[in-house]
Amino acid sequence: MPTLDLDRAWDLHPKVSVRPEPFGALLYHFGTRRLSFLKDRTLLAVVSSLATAPTARDACTGAGVSEAELPRYQRALETLVRSSMVVERAV
Repeated sequence: MPTLDLDRAWDLHPKVSVRPEPFGALLYHFGTRRLSFLKDRTLLAVVSSLATAPTARDACTGAGVSEAELPRYQRALETLVRSSMVVERAV
């Protein structure tokens, strides 16, 4: 199972489109034709800030994720990595 290193830089895959919804968001990958649901507005804030945050941990912190909540958000991001919605940012 892929793990996401919170201390590395991550981003949405370039072929992923995000559509905000009242419950969170829909993510659609135009390459794989997969659809993912973000059922949490905080997770949407994390995912939206990945491109500008130096690390995934910084994106989480910036979205208001507490240290106690961090493992849950890391698992959610790992799920997005497995579905190719989120990729490690090239240096």
